[in-house]
Amino acid sequence: METSEILKRVRQIEIKTRGLSNNIFAGEYHSAFKGRGMTFSEVREYQFGDDVRNIDWNVTARFHHPFIKVFEEEREMTVMLLVDVSGSREFGTTQRTKKDIITEISAVLAFSAIQNNDKIGMIMFSDKIEKFIPPQKGKKHILHIIRELVGYEPQSAKTDISLALKYFTNVVKKRCTAFVVSDFMDKGFSDDLVIANRKHDVVALQVYDRRDTELPSVGLIKVHDAETGREMMIDSSSRRVRELYKQQWENRQSQLADIFTQSAVDSVSIDTEEDYVKKLITLFKMRG
Repeated sequence: METSEILKRVRQIEIKTRGLSNNIFAGEYHSAFKGRGMTFSEVREYQFGDDVRNIDWNVTARFHHPFIKVFEEEREMTVMLLVDVSGSREFGTTQRTKKDIITEISAVLAFSAIQNNDKIGMIMFSDKIEKFIPPQKGKKHILHIIRELVGYEPQSAKTDISLALKYFTNVVKKRCTAFVVSDFMDKGFSDDLVIANRKHDVVALQVYDRRDTELPSVGLIKVHDAETGREMMIDSSSRRVRELYKQQWENRQSQLADIFTQSAVDSVSIDTEEDYVKKLITLFKMRG
């Protein structure tokens, strides 16, 4: 993609996603991710209805009646985007590819973060760490992130979510909220997801295309795996082939749901044809 095309696309995404962030996500985002970091503020006398778990026993013993600790929400939060840039993101059978949706969702989250006075950073990964952008604030920083999402050419087409999670856990020391944006066409990352979510607050956003879920009946077709480069001919007019393909997708989704549940990670799956705004708002409300 030429520089002029990249800048044009960045501008389009900025206008669309900043508008969504301003009008729709500001309140939802704040209520969904507030209070993830709480700092001790002061003590005051216990009042009926206060949470007894917040009683400060040292002060209570000194004054012979109960006092509780008062916490306040940390003003600043760090948000990290872990964005899958492997070959399969180029897939899309409608007007928009997975890459288009991943880019827009990431941009919306970035604008929502700075509206909330949060820092935002990004890790782009394939089966290697392609790029690390440390968390910062400001519109200029966000436009840099969007420009990378639009124009970056990854070195590898394969995926290693486990590697990305390990890198993230090691490199980001302060507790943060992290969005893993991927089609999750990978295995063996559940242990690293558990570890990452213990240290941070991890949210999984799966972006998929309807052709990932089922094949159309159009006769012999050549199927190309964007990540391995492998090609094979399959007979899509065969009902058995189509059913097997659909069953494989459903099995994978079931396994993925189990991984997210066991890891205590909030997640949402978004089709390239769907309105991702509704899906994100539902997720935010669930957390709020």
